[in-house]
Amino acid sequence: MSDNIVTLAHGSGARESWEIVERLFRRRTPPKLMKTEGGYGLDVLDDGAVIRVGDSYVVISVDSFTVNPIFFPGGDIGHLAASGTINDLVVMGATPTAFMDSIVVEEGFPMDDLEKIVGSMTQVLFSEGVALVGGDFKVMPRGAIDKIVVTATGVGISEGPPIVDTELRPGDKIVVTGPIAQHGAAILAAQLGVDVKIVSDSRPLTRTVLPVIKEFRSVIDAARDPTRGGLAAVLNEWARACGCTIVIDRARVPIEEPTMEFLDAMGVDPLTMACEGVAVLAVRSGHEEQVAEMLREKGEKRASVVGEVVKPPTQFLRGRVVARTEVGGRVLVEPKPVNLPRIC
Repeated sequence: MSDNIVTLAHGSGARESWEIVERLFRRRTPPKLMKTEGGYGLDVLDDGAVIRVGDSYVVISVDSFTVNPIFFPGGDIGHLAASGTINDLVVMGATPTAFMDSIVVEEGFPMDDLEKIVGSMTQVLFSEGVALVGGDFKVMPRGAIDKIVVTATGVGISEGPPIVDTELRPGDKIVVTGPIAQHGAAILAAQLGVDVKIVSDSRPLTRTVLPVIKEFRSVIDAARDPTRGGLAAVLNEWARACGCTIVIDRARVPIEEPTMEFLDAMGVDPLTMACEGVAVLAVRSGHEEQVAEMLREKGEKRASVVGEVVKPPTQFLRGRVVARTEVGGRVLVEPKPVNLPRIC
């Protein structure tokens, strides 16, 4: 990969994305200006930034959505923007409160499609009690942009310290709230024109996951929604950050059978595929079954304990993820950018 140009890989959400953030922003920012007093920001690079206001914490998340196709089984770009932004706040333990959008469309974009997209977005927001407090709208000349880009900013409130993924420790158990890879598989199938009856899992986690995070906040050391790069990207990032090894049992990771069959046929590892309605939690040992059971009670019927954080058994496995399979174990490497540049 050339260092002189930007490539699709830089937007993949995996290692290349972190490298460009490091190059463009972290190296240029003095450490004391990477965050506000009592908060978090570029110093931790979590799903959102944290600003402390008195005894409360304001959590802010921003993301751009460029999915192709813009209408897909299970949702559209508006539904995705609202759900994804809400979930970035949820996994930090914040109650989503306000939302702003910036929509850029190509000249000639169908007004009916735009109304459907905005309708989907506002329906998600209002169903979750999130206020739409403002935004921006721009039009680019025909051919200057590929259809539509939606950028969303979410604001949430956490009464106590939010979850920032810097506290992982050996002994923590890895809990996945539901079947993985649904969104990535649905988009791949739509791009290929394959009718496999796979529906994106795009949905907000406010009602099922947030109550569990609030109840067990004191024993949750990390939480993330595995979007670009999927479960593999999150676990590799966590392992590198804590210098530990994360071991997962491949057979315990929930995946819907049609999704598994389709991705097997495509030669794609489900662990690397995007999710848009799933969270991954690192829970202190002894509490993982309680967390999983409450998730099931709240509606996440397939919540599962899939692995744990351990001390590196060898120097080679320091900062790595190991997946146990039916035929042994393998190192789950950082996802390589695949030919899905517009999945979320």
